[in-house]
Amino acid sequence: MGYFILVIAQTAALPVISGVVELAVAGGDPVAVVGKWWVFWGVGTRLLVAGIAQVSGKGPTAAILGASTPSVQVVQLTRELGTANIGMGFAGLLAPIPGWAVPVGLAGGVFLFIAGAMHVAKRGKNARESLATWTDLLVGVVVVTLAVYTLAATG
Repeated sequence: MGYFILVIAQTAALPVISGVVELAVAGGDPVAVVGKWWVFWGVGTRLLVAGIAQVSGKGPTAAILGASTPSVQVVQLTRELGTANIGMGFAGLLAPIPGWAVPVGLAGGVFLFIAGAMHVAKRGKNARESLATWTDLLVGVVVVTLAVYTLAATG
């Protein structure tokens, strides 16, 4: 249950709440402000938490790869994916710094969108994997849209 609450909070609730608070206090372009917070929460904290779970061996990634008892290779692959997630997650935490949201959002958003798209057709997903699939797609679409919007507005 905690996993579902955390993922839904990072994917939808916290980005919107953070954006609304910033808009009420400081104003700004609503797409850029809410988009920045979607990068922070949806890419930053989400990938950081996932990466820490993968590196520690506590996450479900090895099971998703089809290993009831993970081989040495599955453990190594899971940990390497975890380090990539930690790196993108730390970068996503820099989204509130001017100039960081778009490049970090584009990198993390493309990653999440492709990961989600590859899981859509997979049969036999459990509830956690289904939630991850659809929220990966949501974050991917939102933050790539932010990047396209921002690049179109500036260029």
